[in-house]
Amino acid sequence: MASSQPPPVPTSVLIVEDEPELLHRFTAALLAEERLHLLAAVATGAAALAALSDGTPDVVLLDLGLPDCDGIAVIRHVMRHCPECDVLVVTMFSDDDHVFAALEAGATGYLLKDAGLERIAASIHELRAGGSPISPSIARRVLARMRTATVADAAPGQPASAAILTPREIELLKLTAKGLSFDKVGDMLGISPHTVVAHVKKIYRKLAVHSRTEAVYEATQMGLL
Repeated sequence: MASSQPPPVPTSVLIVEDEPELLHRFTAALLAEERLHLLAAVATGAAALAALSDGTPDVVLLDLGLPDCDGIAVIRHVMRHCPECDVLVVTMFSDDDHVFAALEAGATGYLLKDAGLERIAASIHELRAGGSPISPSIARRVLARMRTATVADAAPGQPASAAILTPREIELLKLTAKGLSFDKVGDMLGISPHTVVAHVKKIYRKLAVHSRTEAVYEATQMGLL
Protein backbone atom coordinates (compact mmCIF):
# COMPACT_ATOMS: atom_id res chain seq x y z
CA MET A 1 0.00 0.00 0.00
CA ALA A 2 1.39 3.39 -0.99
CA SER A 3 2.19 5.63 1.94
CA SER A 4 0.10 8.78 2.17
CA GLN A 5 1.78 12.16 1.97
CA PRO A 6 1.94 14.09 5.26
CA PRO A 7 -0.31 17.16 5.35
CA PRO A 8 1.42 20.47 4.59
CA VAL A 9 2.61 22.45 7.58
CA PRO A 10 0.25 25.40 8.18
CA THR A 11 1.62 28.92 7.85
CA SER A 12 1.98 30.44 11.32
CA VAL A 13 0.77 34.03 11.71
CA LEU A 14 1.19 36.71 14.37
CA ILE A 15 -1.53 39.39 14.25
CA VAL A 16 -0.69 42.87 15.58
CA GLU A 17 -3.78 45.12 15.49
CA ASP A 18 -4.95 47.60 18.12
CA GLU A 19 -8.58 47.98 16.98
CA PRO A 20 -10.55 45.31 18.92
CA GLU A 21 -13.14 44.72 16.20
CA LEU A 22 -10.54 44.27 13.47
CA LEU A 23 -8.38 42.12 15.73
CA HIS A 24 -11.40 39.86 16.30
CA ARG A 25 -12.25 39.73 12.58
CA PHE A 26 -8.68 38.97 11.51
CA THR A 27 -8.44 36.28 14.18
CA ALA A 28 -11.70 34.67 13.08
CA ALA A 29 -10.63 34.75 9.43
CA LEU A 30 -7.34 33.01 10.18
CA LEU A 31 -8.91 30.40 12.44
CA ALA A 32 -11.35 29.54 9.65
CA GLU A 33 -8.48 28.83 7.23
CA GLU A 34 -7.04 25.35 7.84
CA ARG A 35 -3.77 26.18 6.07
CA LEU A 36 -3.09 28.98 8.56
CA HIS A 37 -2.06 28.68 12.20
CA LEU A 38 -2.61 31.59 14.58
CA LEU A 39 0.51 31.96 16.69
CA ALA A 40 -0.81 34.94 18.66
CA ALA A 41 -3.09 37.97 18.31
CA VAL A 42 -1.92 41.09 20.14
CA ALA A 43 -2.81 44.79 20.28
CA THR A 44 0.48 46.55 21.07
CA GLY A 45 4.04 46.73 19.85
CA ALA A 46 5.36 45.54 23.21
CA ALA A 47 3.12 42.47 23.10
CA ALA A 48 4.27 41.80 19.53
CA LEU A 49 7.94 41.84 20.55
CA ALA A 50 7.15 39.52 23.46
CA ALA A 51 5.34 37.11 21.13
CA LEU A 52 8.28 37.17 18.71
CA SER A 53 10.65 36.26 21.54
CA ASP A 54 8.49 33.21 22.31
CA GLY A 55 8.32 31.91 18.74
CA THR A 56 9.01 32.87 15.14
CA PRO A 57 5.95 33.15 12.89
CA ASP A 58 6.04 32.74 9.13
CA VAL A 59 4.04 35.94 8.68
CA VAL A 60 3.42 39.02 10.83
CA LEU A 61 0.12 40.74 10.01
CA LEU A 62 0.84 44.27 11.19
CA ASP A 63 -1.00 47.54 11.67
CA LEU A 64 1.25 50.62 11.63
CA GLY A 65 -0.80 52.76 14.02
CA LEU A 66 -0.04 51.04 17.31
CA PRO A 67 -0.75 52.76 20.65
CA ASP A 68 2.69 52.29 22.19
CA CYS A 69 5.13 52.44 19.28
CA ASP A 70 5.57 53.01 15.58
CA GLY A 71 4.75 49.92 13.53
CA ILE A 72 7.85 50.63 11.42
CA ALA A 73 9.96 49.85 14.50
CA VAL A 74 8.26 46.45 14.73
CA ILE A 75 9.12 45.74 11.08
CA ARG A 76 12.77 46.61 11.71
CA HIS A 77 12.81 44.34 14.77
CA VAL A 78 11.39 41.47 12.72
CA MET A 79 13.96 41.97 9.96
CA ARG A 80 16.83 41.98 12.47
CA HIS A 81 15.75 38.97 14.50
CA CYS A 82 13.82 36.76 12.05
CA PRO A 83 14.61 37.91 8.48
CA GLU A 84 12.98 34.80 7.02
CA CYS A 85 9.63 36.07 8.31
CA ASP A 86 7.28 37.99 5.99
CA VAL A 87 5.60 41.19 7.18
CA LEU A 88 2.20 42.01 5.71
CA VAL A 89 1.14 45.54 6.62
CA VAL A 90 -2.64 46.03 6.87
CA THR A 91 -3.34 49.65 7.69
CA MET A 92 -5.42 52.74 7.03
CA PHE A 93 -2.31 54.78 6.15
CA SER A 94 -1.99 55.32 2.41
CA ASP A 95 0.37 58.31 2.40
CA ASP A 96 3.81 58.05 0.84
CA ASP A 97 5.66 58.50 4.14
CA HIS A 98 4.09 55.42 5.74
CA VAL A 99 4.08 53.31 2.56
CA PHE A 100 7.73 53.78 1.66
CA ALA A 101 8.97 53.70 5.25
CA ALA A 102 7.28 50.31 5.69
CA LEU A 103 8.61 48.88 2.42
CA GLU A 104 12.12 50.19 3.03
CA ALA A 105 12.08 48.72 6.55
CA GLY A 106 11.37 45.29 5.06
CA ALA A 107 7.60 44.81 4.68
CA THR A 108 6.85 42.35 1.88
CA GLY A 109 3.20 43.31 1.44
CA TYR A 110 1.05 46.41 2.00
CA LEU A 111 -2.74 46.30 2.07
CA LEU A 112 -5.21 48.99 3.01
CA LYS A 113 -7.88 48.09 5.54
CA ASP A 114 -10.63 48.24 2.94
CA ALA A 115 -9.36 44.90 1.61
CA GLY A 116 -11.83 42.09 2.31
CA LEU A 117 -11.06 39.39 4.84
CA GLU A 118 -10.77 36.83 2.05
CA ARG A 119 -8.04 39.00 0.51
CA ILE A 120 -6.10 38.90 3.77
CA ALA A 121 -5.94 35.10 3.88
CA ALA A 122 -5.13 34.88 0.17
CA SER A 123 -2.39 37.50 0.57
CA ILE A 124 -0.74 35.51 3.36
CA HIS A 125 -0.56 32.47 1.08
CA GLU A 126 0.74 34.69 -1.73
CA LEU A 127 3.53 35.97 0.52
CA ARG A 128 4.67 32.45 1.36
CA ALA A 129 4.66 31.58 -2.33
CA GLY A 130 7.13 34.39 -2.99
CA GLY A 131 4.71 37.17 -3.94
CA SER A 132 4.31 40.69 -2.59
CA PRO A 133 0.61 41.58 -2.32
CA ILE A 134 0.01 45.33 -2.49
CA SER A 135 -3.28 47.23 -2.77
CA PRO A 136 -3.66 48.47 -6.38
CA SER A 137 -3.65 52.16 -5.45
CA ILE A 138 -0.45 51.67 -3.45
CA ALA A 139 1.24 49.60 -6.17
CA ARG A 140 0.64 52.33 -8.73
CA ARG A 141 2.32 54.93 -6.54
CA VAL A 142 5.23 52.62 -5.73
CA LEU A 143 5.79 52.09 -9.45
CA ALA A 144 5.66 55.83 -10.11
CA ARG A 145 8.18 56.48 -7.33
CA MET A 146 10.53 53.78 -8.61
CA ARG A 147 10.43 55.16 -12.14
CA THR A 148 11.25 58.64 -10.87
CA ALA A 149 14.07 57.34 -8.69
CA THR A 150 15.47 55.27 -11.54
CA VAL A 151 15.80 58.29 -13.82
CA ALA A 152 17.33 60.39 -11.03
CA ASP A 153 19.83 57.75 -9.90
CA ALA A 154 21.04 56.47 -13.26
CA ALA A 155 24.68 57.29 -13.91
CA PRO A 156 25.51 59.60 -16.85
CA GLY A 157 25.61 57.62 -20.07
CA GLN A 158 23.95 54.62 -18.40
CA PRO A 159 20.41 53.51 -19.30
CA ALA A 160 18.04 54.62 -16.53
CA SER A 161 16.64 51.10 -16.18
CA ALA A 162 20.05 49.71 -15.19
CA ALA A 163 20.03 51.67 -11.92
CA ILE A 164 16.98 49.90 -10.51
CA LEU A 165 18.61 46.49 -9.91
CA THR A 166 22.10 45.61 -8.74
CA PRO A 167 24.28 43.29 -10.87
CA ARG A 168 23.73 40.52 -8.30
CA GLU A 169 19.96 40.96 -8.49
CA ILE A 170 20.05 40.87 -12.30
CA GLU A 171 22.14 37.68 -12.20
CA LEU A 172 19.69 36.08 -9.77
CA LEU A 173 16.67 37.15 -11.81
CA LYS A 174 18.20 35.67 -14.97
CA LEU A 175 18.53 32.32 -13.22
CA THR A 176 14.99 32.36 -11.84
CA ALA A 177 13.74 33.34 -15.31
CA LYS A 178 14.98 29.92 -16.48
CA GLY A 179 12.54 28.28 -14.07
CA LEU A 180 15.19 27.14 -11.60
CA SER A 181 14.12 26.53 -8.01
CA PHE A 182 15.36 28.80 -5.24
CA ASP A 183 17.42 25.88 -3.89
CA LYS A 184 19.12 25.42 -7.27
CA VAL A 185 19.74 29.15 -7.68
CA GLY A 186 21.28 29.21 -4.21
CA ASP A 187 23.59 26.31 -5.08
CA MET A 188 24.74 28.06 -8.27
CA LEU A 189 25.40 31.37 -6.52
CA GLY A 190 26.83 29.90 -3.33
CA ILE A 191 24.13 31.35 -1.08
CA SER A 192 21.34 29.84 1.01
CA PRO A 193 17.75 29.47 -0.28
CA HIS A 194 16.66 31.95 2.43
CA THR A 195 19.08 34.52 0.99
CA VAL A 196 17.71 33.86 -2.49
CA VAL A 197 14.18 34.48 -1.22
CA ALA A 198 15.32 37.73 0.44
CA HIS A 199 16.86 38.90 -2.85
CA VAL A 200 13.73 37.95 -4.78
CA LYS A 201 11.50 39.89 -2.40
CA LYS A 202 13.74 42.93 -2.79
CA ILE A 203 13.53 42.61 -6.58
CA TYR A 204 9.73 42.44 -6.37
CA ARG A 205 9.65 45.61 -4.28
CA LYS A 206 11.96 47.46 -6.66
CA LEU A 207 9.95 46.45 -9.73
CA ALA A 208 6.58 46.85 -7.95
CA VAL A 209 5.48 43.36 -8.99
CA HIS A 210 3.94 40.41 -7.18
CA SER A 211 5.31 37.32 -8.92
CA ARG A 212 8.30 35.84 -10.73
CA THR A 213 6.52 36.09 -14.08
CA GLU A 214 5.78 39.79 -13.59
CA ALA A 215 9.35 40.45 -12.45
CA VAL A 216 10.80 38.78 -15.54
CA TYR A 217 8.39 40.68 -17.79
CA GLU A 218 9.17 44.08 -16.23
CA ALA A 219 12.92 43.46 -16.27
CA THR A 220 12.73 42.38 -19.92
CA GLN A 221 10.76 45.51 -20.81
CA MET A 222 13.47 47.59 -19.12
CA GLY A 223 16.18 45.84 -21.11
CA LEU A 224 17.73 44.19 -18.05
CA LEU A 225 17.29 40.61 -19.30
